Amino acid sequence: MEKYLYTIGEAAQAIGESPSLVRFWTTSFPKYLKPHRNAKGNRLYTREEMDVLKQLHLLIKGKGMTLEGAAKSLAADRRSVEDRVKALDALKAVRAQLEEIRAGL
Repeated sequence: MEKYLYTIGEAAQAIGESPSLVRFWTTSFPKYLKPHRNAKGNRLYTREEMDVLKQLHLLIKGKGMTLEGAAKSLAADRRSVEDRVKALDALKAVRAQLEEIRAGL
């Protein structure tokens, strides 16, 4: 069963970055990232927002785009970015399985 809301720490861990970078991207991309807040004021991200964070990570860190370039890319052709992220996630899962098999030999 998948969680509905993720803390900023869990979001940062999922993309392999620091919580401060996730917070920065949240303020830089308010059109795509609107986290919920709990009673303490902590940011809580939905599954869709986690997908957007992965897309931003691919564009900014993976492809070396600027923040403006990433925003334009998401606005222009978000579907292709989503497909790339899904493909990368699938490849990472296959790699993890292969490493487990290798460790078992």
